[in-house]
Amino acid sequence: MTSVPYPTFINQAPVDADSGRSALSAVGKCRIFPEKYGSDDFQAIIAKNKEQALVNVDVEDKEQKDVNKKLRKKYMKEGVAMAKKFLADTLLLDVSIVDVEIFVEAKDLLETDGCVAACLLDAGCHAIVTDGSDIAALDAAKVPRERLVAHFYCPFALVLSSSETSEESMVTIASAAALASVISVEVSGSDSVSVDAVTQILHFQMDKQKDLNFQIVVQLNPIDCACQDDSELASTIGTMLKTCKDGHGTLTLVDPSASQLGLSYAACMKTDRADGLYTTVVCTRSGEALGLVYSSKESIVAALECGRGVYYSRSRNGLWRKGDTSGHYQTLHRLDVDCDGDALRFTVTQKGENVAAFCHLNTLTCWGEPRGIRHLEATLKDRLKSAPEGSYTKRLFDDEELLRDKLVEEAQELSEATGKDHVAEELADVLYFAMARAVKAGVSIDDAVEELDRRTRKVTRRKGDSKAFRIAAGDAILGKPPC
Repeated sequence: MTSVPYPTFINQAPVDADSGRSALSAVGKCRIFPEKYGSDDFQAIIAKNKEQALVNVDVEDKEQKDVNKKLRKKYMKEGVAMAKKFLADTLLLDVSIVDVEIFVEAKDLLETDGCVAACLLDAGCHAIVTDGSDIAALDAAKVPRERLVAHFYCPFALVLSSSETSEESMVTIASAAALASVISVEVSGSDSVSVDAVTQILHFQMDKQKDLNFQIVVQLNPIDCACQDDSELASTIGTMLKTCKDGHGTLTLVDPSASQLGLSYAACMKTDRADGLYTTVVCTRSGEALGLVYSSKESIVAALECGRGVYYSRSRNGLWRKGDTSGHYQTLHRLDVDCDGDALRFTVTQKGENVAAFCHLNTLTCWGEPRGIRHLEATLKDRLKSAPEGSYTKRLFDDEELLRDKLVEEAQELSEATGKDHVAEELADVLYFAMARAVKAGVSIDDAVEELDRRTRKVTRRKGDSKAFRIAAGDAILGKPPC
């Protein structure tokens, strides 16, 4: 994979449309130091997790133990709800599609007995970042190793960029790497901000400790690079990251502008086109291709500035802000570079007043009308607005009890189906009635995909047992005698 830079927000908010930074996190990942903004909200989350940690569930009295378990679960749910609100409403981040790394002070991990780490991951964060030199805090997080980042401050950068690494430093790295899959090294403000020094840090793992399986991330402030302009900075970043093979090692830029991040991102790519453009596939949240376009360095910057689909028009020889004339604009969710580093994918939500159309022929995709479940969704939306006389779908929309009963009935038939063809037939029935329910409620396929993606972030899992009262309600609908 191609190594590309991502932003770290310390003194700037992740989203600030007035400053031309609407979607910097759309490069796919970002790092948050929450103490600098929304501090009261974040401290409230910490406080709630301290409450949870203080509830003792290891008591001998069974009745008290059950009471404490319920109270601990209550605090856990309240903490996750607060964290979700903080991420979505305060930081304005879509954690279902952007990998959010969030910094937590070592003392907060220790004082909450790791509860705050699980809370933030359950709320949608991708990873917890904390002081790598505090092994007790890393251990207290109690989360999977791949969800933990051990962060080392400036002086440690000098250790990794020197020709000799002390045994004491190696013990520190090894101890942190045993608990965290990413070693983050801050070089901002240090004497090690040079191409050679940063490159040496990025290659530390591969050259010196191949038996320690971890990734290196260098946290770098653009101000410390002493570059004349954003183009020179981008060239420097590109030089550093192009030495990283197969995605091993990357950089995160502290409080970058859209120009600094976008140009640096593009500098890590390659193109064999004479015009210097990058082939770009535009996709939905569920991965369906809407069309093929081209991007330039300037269009990537513009997309990050405004949070929309912005491309390069070869016919107009300039930026193409999708929707400015047609009204069919796009909300930008994420950019991705392919494995060879020579093509882009824009993940967007296609908009439109009357119809969400990417193509100039007024269809969702440039390959005509969609098929499968996307076609079903479009048909159901059309039926909701103007169903023909005698439409069964219209009857479902108008009769909530009928729609509920059919969902229960078809789910039962799916659970009892035998054979591949039979299961496929019953699954199609369930999908039809489920999509009818979703369309009536204004829920799209992309909304469901967003929720599924968000759930993959969770580290706290339920037992998943069946609910007796739900089974009884289903039996009543199906006319079964109670068990």
